[in-house]
Amino acid sequence: MDEDNEIQEIRRRKLEALQEHQTNEDAQEQVQQQEDQQRQGMLRKILTPEARERMARLKIARADFAEAVENQLIMLAQSGQLKNMIDDANLVQILERLTPEKREITIKRR
Repeated sequence: MDEDNEIQEIRRRKLEALQEHQTNEDAQEQVQQQEDQQRQGMLRKILTPEARERMARLKIARADFAEAVENQLIMLAQSGQLKNMIDDANLVQILERLTPEKREITIKRR
């Protein structure tokens, strides 16, 4: 009987630990969703619909680069350096300036 009580106690502790871990994950996920909603709200104020669409396509292709560009745009807007909304043409120019030049690799056979 004593062993049964110990096993039950161990099971109860494990269950509590799992529930606490799940609660922490849920809270982190909720915070992440709120941050993402705030980012999207800021981007709606900064970018025209066409520019937002381009950023969405860029995010699919190069997520890390798109996130870095979004962060820079948000920082510029928060510091007051952006006066107007960025349209698609302006966004293309910004992306061209930020995109590193590609190195061309040639292979010579002998």
